[in-house]
Amino acid sequence: MKDARVVFVHALSPLHAGIGQGVGTVDLPIARERATGIPYLPGSSLKGSLRDRAKEKGFSKDAIKTLFGPDTSSAHEHAGSLVVGDVRLLLFPVRSLAGVFAYGTSPFLLKRFQRDLREAEVDNAGEIPEAIPTPSTLNGAYASKESILFAGEKKVYLEDLDLEAQAAAEVTQWERFFAARTRAPVKGRLLIVHDDLMGFLLETATEVVARVRIEDEKKTVARRALWYEEHLPAESLLYTLVLLAPVAANGAVQHGNWTQVQDLFSGVIQLGGKASVGRGLCTLSWGV
Repeated sequence: MKDARVVFVHALSPLHAGIGQGVGTVDLPIARERATGIPYLPGSSLKGSLRDRAKEKGFSKDAIKTLFGPDTSSAHEHAGSLVVGDVRLLLFPVRSLAGVFAYGTSPFLLKRFQRDLREAEVDNAGEIPEAIPTPSTLNGAYASKESILFAGEKKVYLEDLDLEAQAAAEVTQWERFFAARTRAPVKGRLLIVHDDLMGFLLETATEVVARVRIEDEKKTVARRALWYEEHLPAESLLYTLVLLAPVAANGAVQHGNWTQVQDLFSGVIQLGGKASVGRGLCTLSWGV
């Protein structure tokens, strides 16, 4: 995939990328990768929102058809030129005793980010920091030298976890990398933890809220109208790879251009479900 770009997605409000009815204690869980259990947002969700944005911005019908493909009734004619990958989690906000919250990540998440960019031959991928400190124990972690997370010498407290954190120059490099490309408040908050501990946080530190439906006339909770929803917390940072591919349309090979596409991948956009209650407000920004 040579003509590719990376786009960062920063959640301004809790993000609900649902999968329908759940089978556990959470009625409406979020989508997770089958093999890893890591939350993600399907690329189709982002692409659908981008198509609506293109219409709002006054893109011509031909431009929309080239970028996103024909309407459903004519979908057999050709695919869209704009290829949008799944939106993958990169930095996960977790409550911290010091510094309000930490941006948790792990060697696996960072290595996968590096791999995706190199496989896609993204421009300027060489600017990505190379070194990734790897904690050797479950209660080990690495932070930057300027970290605001330390609550005592080498101590970081996340939720109910007591971690032994060391300062590492490599974490500072990663903080500068993300701060230069996103609006996420990464500086002083990045914490690299063990992959297994990251998996535990992704299972237990997502946001679960109770929702009810009110009877209009009685102004009381409707019977059997209580349910629980799971969300990615506000401040989560995700990324996706986008590609412009040539398509055969109207007897000729066509493709979109990055000038048009870049206008779509900027500013605030709504992603996922529960839009009417303010869920899924995100900012998009170009990466490398």
